[in-house]
Amino acid sequence: MTKLTDIAGIRIGHADNQVAATGCTVILCPAGATAGVDVRGGAPGTRETDLLNPVNYVDKVHGILLAGGSAFGLDAAAGVMQYLEEQGCGFDVGVTKVPIVAGAVLFDLNCGDYRIRPDKCMGYEACQAAGSQDLAEGSVGAGTGATVGKIFGAEHAMKGGIGAVCLGTGSLMVGAIVAVNCLGDIVNPINGSIVAGAFQTNPFAFLNCEEGLLAQQEKPTNRFAGNTTIGAVITNAVMTKGQATKVASMAHNGYARTIRPAHTLLDGDTIFALGTGQVVADINIVGVLAARAVEQAVIQAVTQAKSLAGVTCCRELNLKLIDCVP
Repeated sequence: MTKLTDIAGIRIGHADNQVAATGCTVILCPAGATAGVDVRGGAPGTRETDLLNPVNYVDKVHGILLAGGSAFGLDAAAGVMQYLEEQGCGFDVGVTKVPIVAGAVLFDLNCGDYRIRPDKCMGYEACQAAGSQDLAEGSVGAGTGATVGKIFGAEHAMKGGIGAVCLGTGSLMVGAIVAVNCLGDIVNPINGSIVAGAFQTNPFAFLNCEEGLLAQQEKPTNRFAGNTTIGAVITNAVMTKGQATKVASMAHNGYARTIRPAHTLLDGDTIFALGTGQVVADINIVGVLAARAVEQAVIQAVTQAKSLAGVTCCRELNLKLIDCVP
């Protein structure tokens, strides 16, 4: 089976604090990768996304940061910058090389200890771990404090996490890594059944976040509970910045197929797209595979998660999970 880390020129690493329930994940591309981004949620926390606009000058990035900690977590990018500069990676400005590091954060301050967030040291630690071990999934890295199904309140939420998948056809590889921390439920893209999300006990039942949201029309409530699903699509395809941006846009279909509701004003849903430039490919095919990889990575994130900081995972509830691979 092809792994995301099999894509040449890419290294991925996690760092986290399991007690505080937060962490970060870095995607390193030391030689540079063409990148684009699409931000769909209404409450994003991002770094260097303007630079990825196709009309702007710099056309490659050297790292992507995915982190918990809300806006505080953007500090971890400084550690990624330090690590890459020490390795001699970055945009050459004469006196030094400036690493181009884009990033996005999710809100996990209400899971674990809000006083501890990803910082420069944690970002550097994630870089040191990149490529040194198998890529873990679930409650690690940026997915450590992630939760899902929060429309009915934190007491009904379930554990989210981070998932990674790589697909391909011929020599083309397209993968995704996604930290899932959404307001809504995670659903099986085949039949729409809920895999993880808001639930009640005695008897166990999923509450259905989308229907719950609709039912609140006459009795509006404060639904802010800390959300946002963030991720990156990585491919060995040759892409321009414009094409990478289009791939990131198509990849959001993976969110729409598996997260209900998605792209709300209370989610900061963001997807980066990276192309390492080894294989000439039809960008339409890259985009279709990107959407499929994202939807499978979302399912992996919640099914590989463990219970943490008092939040139950779907595996612990012994749910009868249906095969969710399209």
